[in-house]
Amino acid sequence: MSNPLLRRSLSRRLALGFAAGLGLFGAGSAGAVTAPILVVEVDSGKVIYAQGATDPWFPASITKLMTTYVALDLVRQGKVSMDSLITISPAAAAEPPSKMGFRPGTQLTLDNALKIIMVKSANDVAWAIGESLGGSVEGFAALMNDTARRIGMHESRWTNPNGLPDARQWTSARDMAVLGRALIRDFPDSRGLFSISAIQFGKSIMANHNGLLGRYPGADGMKTGFICSGGFNVVSSATRNGRHLITVVMGQPSARERDLKASDLFDYGFGQSTGWTAQTLDSLPASAISEPPDLRPYICDRKKPMPVDEGPGAIAGNTDSSNAQILAAAAPPGSALALATLNNGALRGRALPPRAPLQPIPVWIGRDPAEGALALTAQAEADKAERAQAQAAARKTRLDAVAARREAAKDARQAKAGAKPEAKKALARGKSAVPSTASAYAPAEATPLLEGAPKLKVNTLHKPSAKVQPKAQPKTAKPEAKVDTKAVAKPKQAAKPARAAKAAAEE
Repeated sequence: MSNPLLRRSLSRRLALGFAAGLGLFGAGSAGAVTAPILVVEVDSGKVIYAQGATDPWFPASITKLMTTYVALDLVRQGKVSMDSLITISPAAAAEPPSKMGFRPGTQLTLDNALKIIMVKSANDVAWAIGESLGGSVEGFAALMNDTARRIGMHESRWTNPNGLPDARQWTSARDMAVLGRALIRDFPDSRGLFSISAIQFGKSIMANHNGLLGRYPGADGMKTGFICSGGFNVVSSATRNGRHLITVVMGQPSARERDLKASDLFDYGFGQSTGWTAQTLDSLPASAISEPPDLRPYICDRKKPMPVDEGPGAIAGNTDSSNAQILAAAAPPGSALALATLNNGALRGRALPPRAPLQPIPVWIGRDPAEGALALTAQAEADKAERAQAQAAARKTRLDAVAARREAAKDARQAKAGAKPEAKKALARGKSAVPSTASAYAPAEATPLLEGAPKLKVNTLHKPSAKVQPKAQPKTAKPEAKVDTKAVAKPKQAAKPARAAKAAAEE
């Protein structure tokens, strides 16, 4: 697109459309915000391109660059050495991933600790550095804030050494560029710390999360970071033809887009020259935003897998203008910068070259590799014993449960077997299993055999074994009634009272 008017018109239309979507990211009354990006020349500190460079932002693990500067500064002052031992406390061991998972009490040198946090971005090790060097995390945070002011960082405020979410911990793209330049300028002998492609701990090899290392020509550092509230951030450096640039990209919805945009910004920056009128980091205008925007609803969609800060991962979230995208309303015509600042849909189908083979650097716990090997062996044996103990306990629990079920089944069978003889005995004694109050038989009275004779009660619970017929019945007697066998067992004796009653009647 060679027509400047057409180019500016398209840029304006895209900007207006995107501004409506970015209204979702309004921070208080500040209105719409954009994800910060910045390209700066290391030697001169001159700005090649900036967008939202002083806006407050959640740093995530690029915080570990600040942790590293404070640690290296303490070494420079002679207060500690790279061989000083860092101890993993219970609080450090409890920090969430990314982490090494060291047990409380594990020790390692500061040199190995810094290599681990730069490559693996281990939160437990960064926390331990803060506790060991600052006396406490709060004490180390105070050192971080003092150092930040001294080297010219304006928007940053620090509360922890690993960058895990904290609403009080902010930074800006400008401040991170200031920090990157200070690390390169003040500790030239430690530059290799930021370009390690991988570390090897025991048999495990862990690659650097920085997707530009080994993929973008000239990339030589520095650090990535990710939390849901801040998106995917990176402070990256690259050198080409003796010229050294730092690019800061923040608030991206995936590691892949972050890396692609950083590479496009490097391409653009290396194609530009800085004149005497170029802005410097110190001359960038202050932000109108009072606090960092929270990108959690847009970066970490609950309906999709949680993004991760490593590998070439798929683009997270949507690609429309309502997501965490960036767009330069007045972008220069360079094609690299246009790609870097367009919405995420323009990045689909693009990828960086395959990564160069990793060159792992060994790290260990303890004072030296031999001590570290012994410690790893002891830990492996302890882990094996713990697993065996846990398996034995689980097996005992299962056996106890089986034994309890068998005992319960045995008791149930015995109870059932004991109930049957009792029922048989009750029947043998002539006792009904039905309570008398619930009998289906109603009590009744037998009709007297002769008029005036005493009434006989009939036992309704037991039927007579046989009917007894009297020898003679008067014609006036009522129909025959069922009587208890006990009452008619002696017919002759039953007849005498009847004759006596008749004689009395005749008299």
